[in-house]
Amino acid sequence: MAGHFEATPGGGAAVALDEVEIAILRSLAVQLLELIGPGDEPAEGEDPLAALFAEGPSEPPADPAVARLFPDAYSNEDEELRAASSEFRRFTEIDLRDRKREDALAVVRSLDTLQPAGEGSVVLTLDAEGSRHWLGSLNDLRLTIGTRLEVSDEDEGQGGSLYRLPDSDPRKPMVMAYLWLGALQETLVETLMPE
Repeated sequence: MAGHFEATPGGGAAVALDEVEIAILRSLAVQLLELIGPGDEPAEGEDPLAALFAEGPSEPPADPAVARLFPDAYSNEDEELRAASSEFRRFTEIDLRDRKREDALAVVRSLDTLQPAGEGSVVLTLDAEGSRHWLGSLNDLRLTIGTRLEVSDEDEGQGGSLYRLPDSDPRKPMVMAYLWLGALQETLVETLMPE
């Protein structure tokens, strides 16, 4: 189980994590929360139903990593598609941000329940809902890191350049995190697949 998720009864998953892995995952999830931004809670005395009809931004985020998390719905090749994409973003981005925030918070909260003892690892057990939150957050983390590293499809294959970076390359720690998150994500997907 060390280093990969395994299925548990009831549609959940479990993974053994050591203290360093827990700290890395928690730090990355907190950084993801900072990128996503805070939620917009209704102000005191404000109608909570008004938040349901709030409109989001119509322009894509300027930060490439955030834009990757919240992509345009349509290619922006012509003015009509740009307008449709802008309209789509205006009515969906708030909900998408809320879901991504909820996923990342679920990761942080589940990691905060773990109490590793010494140099050993501790088993994180997730129910089906927790597994879905983790899967969403692992995907978002990989998209963000991959964008920051400017990862292309050619970089990722077993013979890709990500596997051949020298230890002196300053990107090496983030590449290792990116590849590790990919392995976690892959094994979590496998646990959620119906047999």
